[in-house]
Amino acid sequence: MNRRSFLKNMCAAASVALFGLPQYAYSGEHVPQVNEDDLKDYLHIMANFDKPQPSDIVLSAERKILLDSALKRLKRVQRTVGFGNFCVLSFDGALAVARNYSAVGKFTRAETDFLDEIFHIDAATYGFYGDKPVKILTAKASSNELVKIPRTGNYLFRGKPQEKYLQIKKQLGDSVYLTSGVRGIMKQFILFLSKAAANEGNMSLASRSLAPPGYSYHAVSDFDVGEKGLGAANFSSMFACSATCARLQELGYLKLRYPENNLLGVRFEPWHIKV
Repeated sequence: MNRRSFLKNMCAAASVALFGLPQYAYSGEHVPQVNEDDLKDYLHIMANFDKPQPSDIVLSAERKILLDSALKRLKRVQRTVGFGNFCVLSFDGALAVARNYSAVGKFTRAETDFLDEIFHIDAATYGFYGDKPVKILTAKASSNELVKIPRTGNYLFRGKPQEKYLQIKKQLGDSVYLTSGVRGIMKQFILFLSKAAANEGNMSLASRSLAPPGYSYHAVSDFDVGEKGLGAANFSSMFACSATCARLQELGYLKLRYPENNLLGVRFEPWHIKV
């Protein structure tokens, strides 16, 4: 059994508990036979999630050119509308901004085809085995669904996400803050493609720390929190050692989307609040 087949089977299993891994419920499926070598290979890759691996999927030179041109245009859109507004900007909204602002320039057909392809490709191709909560490229959150969180530059969905964040703030106080809220399709594009571009078009490496567009639960409910003073370390393993993380765990908030040693091909994210 090769690594990719092994991982697909593992993520279809019912109630997996290996090496202290948390249980995952996959109804109607059986626990497959585990190939020890494949498991060791997977754990090694995830322990070195930010390093290229021989099995990684990397874009061709021609596709890297498209990646770079689409990404540069996305960044011009982001500068034009502002970082906060870009977080909730839809695909069609981004195309409209590009058409209407000469400083951005209209997306070429090749660029939109490239973005469409990236959105619709099965992320398991890269080694990402999480769910895809957003299946329509042009999906858009309406303004009455969103609330902007003061002094963060981020939005949250009204209802359970906002209620959970306010509850966390009430219990932990000013030591905790919202680091990333709603991320629409275009925001996820710019994050994912930026990571890939910084690593020579390595799509597998990018997917180990950033969900491909459509696969992020930030688009429908979840959010990230951090400890004041940690800065960028809030998105690293250092957060797991923080007082804020310990308090979140104590209060029962860390029912993690991506636990430590998960089998979804995603790094450990203790800062990610599942709603």
